[in-house]
Amino acid sequence: MDEGETSTEELVSSFLERIEATDRRLNIFTRVDREGALAHARAMDGLFQQGIAPPLAGMIMAVKDVICIRHREVTCGSRILQGFKSLYDATAVARLARAGATLIGQANCDEFAMGSSNERSFYGPVRNPRNESFVPGGSSGGSAAAVAAHTCHTALGSDTGGSIRQPAAFCGVVGLKPTYGRVSRFGLVAYASSFDCVGPFANSVDDVARVLGAMAGVDPWDSTSAPVDVPDYRASMTGSVEGLRIGLPREYFAEGLDLEIRTILDRRIAQLQDAGADVREVSLPHTAYGISTYYVLATAEASSNLARYDGVRYGFRASIGDGETLRGEDDASALERMYVRSRTEGFGDEVKRRIMLGTYVLSSGYYDAYYGKAQRVRTLIRRDFDRVFKEVDVLLTPSTPTPAFELGSKMSDPLEMYLADVYTVSANLAGIPGLVVPAGVHPEGGLPVGVQLLGRHFEEAVLFRVGDVVHRSVQGEKPVHS
Repeated sequence: MDEGETSTEELVSSFLERIEATDRRLNIFTRVDREGALAHARAMDGLFQQGIAPPLAGMIMAVKDVICIRHREVTCGSRILQGFKSLYDATAVARLARAGATLIGQANCDEFAMGSSNERSFYGPVRNPRNESFVPGGSSGGSAAAVAAHTCHTALGSDTGGSIRQPAAFCGVVGLKPTYGRVSRFGLVAYASSFDCVGPFANSVDDVARVLGAMAGVDPWDSTSAPVDVPDYRASMTGSVEGLRIGLPREYFAEGLDLEIRTILDRRIAQLQDAGADVREVSLPHTAYGISTYYVLATAEASSNLARYDGVRYGFRASIGDGETLRGEDDASALERMYVRSRTEGFGDEVKRRIMLGTYVLSSGYYDAYYGKAQRVRTLIRRDFDRVFKEVDVLLTPSTPTPAFELGSKMSDPLEMYLADVYTVSANLAGIPGLVVPAGVHPEGGLPVGVQLLGRHFEEAVLFRVGDVVHRSVQGEKPVHS
């Protein structure tokens, strides 16, 4: 770009051609902004010619369809938001646009970010670019697949219980869940407000660091954003892990982990040791309660957050018959019927399941037994991490218990689907950052395998330092499977 060998407009045009050639099969995008992207690209090329291009000029980006973009439809993969257009940009989007990133389109996702496979979208399932018979992971499967399919350089996703990290592992790309409060949630449509994080996908740790640096920082529009300085993340990638203490939580390497994934991770661990890292086993004793705790607390918050979708003010509204009321009903009865029908027809099965679970655990007589107890266990899980990070600098774990699974194979068993996030939910419960980088290729089927790195609050720089070393070691190897 700097030397004039290509232009932003040429990059956008090539990505648009790629989308045209692949998206009918992969179903990655809910909307593509062809004209807007080309116009922005020409503006960036003008700045390049003047020598005043902003730092992310030339970076082409997709945005998960749960993050608001001004004057564009945002549907959250749901029928209930059909036709709704945002009146403002999410803070993350606004900051990236100011930094020069070109937004090419909005990526498909599980409805309201509730899912682990990206099969729960009103707009149909996304397919994994590595093997189209398999899921890309969820809920940010469209964002991960967009990067893996080379239809953009980077993409934004959201992570509530693993929704960036699990798809990153399944699609063989880099994905970051930042510390809770590191990136503003203003403009992110809420699923579970004390868990949700906006984060980036890319094909390199360096690009993830670039994006985080541009969008991180305190935001007056989000009271949960943290007033913590944003470091130069790229400067942290020294290429050395000499002297770093890396912990292996024994609970993450127990029964249930695919043996081939364990073998691949052992190879990465040995390489880190050879590079001078101090690797030791540690314990996070409350890990076993992570899934149960998450699905009590997250569904409770979802029940509250999704109460606003009633068919009255915006989005989908069900028809209740001719006129304002039905014959024999008063206005109140007709209004209630409209509420019920709009939510019944507007929400998919998984969203309705989680709303009902959340309403149940918040109900009178059950609040203390479920929601109150889950909050106390959440504190214990966070204390586990606080204690362990006094012993080590980084935790290394599997990202997922298995590689990507076949489309449709877990749709009839919600519990089995939930367990796909068994290694990721604890980071959201504790609010710590997590980075997934490709670790290798599974010998049975040739699907990607990811390694997860977890760090102290606001120490994403340490994760980038380790993750960059791991990723470069993988890129230097020949693939295990053709």
